[in-house]
Amino acid sequence: MTDMTKDKYKVQFADAVSAASRNLFPDAHKAMGDKELFDSETLYGSLVKPKDASMGRFAFPVFKYAGLLKSKPPEIASKIADEANRILDRSDTASIIRVVAAGGFLNGQVDTSVLTRETLKAVLIGENAYGSSELGKDKTYLVEYSSPNIAKPFGVMHLRSTVLGNSLRRIYKKLGYTTVGINYPGDWGTQFGKMIVAYQKWGTEKDLKGEAVKNLLALYVRFHDEAKTDNSLEDQAREAFKKLEQGDPECVRLWQLFKDVSHAEFDRVYGLLGVEFDWVYGESKLNDKMEPVIQRLEKAGLTEISEGALVVKLPDENLPPVLLRRGDGATLYATRDLAGMVYRWEEYPLFHESLYIVNVAQTDHFKQCMNVIAMLEDAERAPSDHRMSGRMKHVDFGWLRFGDQTMSTRGGNIVLLEEVIDKAAELAREKIVEKNPDLKKIDETAHIIGLGAVIFSQLSLRRQRDIDFQWDEVLSFEGETGPYLQYTHARLCSLMRKYDRPVPVDVDFSLLSGDEEQRVIELLADFPKVIQDAGEQYEPFFISTHLLRLAAAFNKVYQRKDEEGSIDKIISDNDTLTGARIALVKAVQLVINEGLYLLGLEAPEEM
Repeated sequence: MTDMTKDKYKVQFADAVSAASRNLFPDAHKAMGDKELFDSETLYGSLVKPKDASMGRFAFPVFKYAGLLKSKPPEIASKIADEANRILDRSDTASIIRVVAAGGFLNGQVDTSVLTRETLKAVLIGENAYGSSELGKDKTYLVEYSSPNIAKPFGVMHLRSTVLGNSLRRIYKKLGYTTVGINYPGDWGTQFGKMIVAYQKWGTEKDLKGEAVKNLLALYVRFHDEAKTDNSLEDQAREAFKKLEQGDPECVRLWQLFKDVSHAEFDRVYGLLGVEFDWVYGESKLNDKMEPVIQRLEKAGLTEISEGALVVKLPDENLPPVLLRRGDGATLYATRDLAGMVYRWEEYPLFHESLYIVNVAQTDHFKQCMNVIAMLEDAERAPSDHRMSGRMKHVDFGWLRFGDQTMSTRGGNIVLLEEVIDKAAELAREKIVEKNPDLKKIDETAHIIGLGAVIFSQLSLRRQRDIDFQWDEVLSFEGETGPYLQYTHARLCSLMRKYDRPVPVDVDFSLLSGDEEQRVIELLADFPKVIQDAGEQYEPFFISTHLLRLAAAFNKVYQRKDEEGSIDKIISDNDTLTGARIALVKAVQLVINEGLYLLGLEAPEEM
């Protein structure tokens, strides 16, 4: 098993255990087949982390083989360990990897001096490229995220989708995929009829200058307030949207103005967040792409008329039919998304995966659409390797609770994202002044920390969990927060400034054999696999958790005391020891820096 994206120690372990199992249990191996039992690929994918790090770097459980082999798990593990070590003794890895039986587990132990030397050199030489791979070579990821509505302010309700998608875009690029970040703003629908009517009745050209998007929201809110007593407004809005669909010059002009001021505002907010996209198109882009998809569905015999509407009924009884076209001829949200799925497949044929980073509330909608695509490809007998169904994923996430505020666009009750960032920066500034009043560029640093705190709050939990945003927790310089990681990074940079020499790559690695240093080394060595796991599970949370563990492990080294009870300083009069420790410092700084980048955070050098 040779693969440059894999951990070579795990590969060697898996190959040795696989070979040992074949030697010991040939009959069982033949009966089950390579992929079922002792295949090295299967073994590699089944490796787990021992709860006690001193037991080894990785472990393979053998419990499920007890019945097949008619033996107790500890006995199976013991036999395989002895045979695997005999195999390793005949290879050039004998002094590096050992297989140790521990109950029902086979633990892989790696020589600490070799692991330390190879890991630190890989980080120090690779710098921010450490953890990159060719896993995604010649494969394309499409990642849709953010997708706010035109003529509406950018509120915190868009925060999770935006930062999750931005992080995943960076992660897939790191893994070698061609990655296309997609922003799909809502720029079509009956709400624009309402906006046009509201603007024509109460708006002026001045409303499209300055805080234009807030002014448009105020008009939208006024429309709904007035409509409570004036029933004719809804009819006027429907007529205005119909005129927009028919290309009425004035309606199109206003709609384009609404789009222009909205995109300008969105771009400004994305600039504050450090968020980028590769492909931006709105719902209106799909206006001429829906009918061809409907025709394909009709030709495939998948549509029927139900109560005057054109629908596709699904085999899943838990899902309602997909409404393609109403009795009045109007298409719907699902029609547009189906057209969008086909459009992306046409633009990026054979993409590896297409992700939709959208709130959990849209779960059934995406199930419906993806079911329709699968049914269409079945009906058209598309070759199995040329199907987009199965490659599209709804990457859902939980709700963001912001205190006791209920957000409603119609009611105008929106918590603006920029206001959240500004408040975070203000609170961060207060903490900086308290801890380091002489810091240069306090305002710039406060923005970096405040923004980092807000972003990290969304990525420090698994995406499917709901988040209750609490200021005191988010902005803490201690505990599991963005500022804590940024502060650790700044501390590492401070140590290197104090060292004030080129960081050595070749050092006496045996000086880093303490338990505290070895925990740091192990976490550094695991970083590439963590990035891969984050991509496979669509979970930047894996990276944020790993960085917190790495920072905590390093801080134990930093705060360690010597035999006399004094702080065992990183930089001392012993140049050889200092060189080894500063190499470790630099490696940790590089990994935290790159990890923060993958999450979408900046890494300040001073705080």
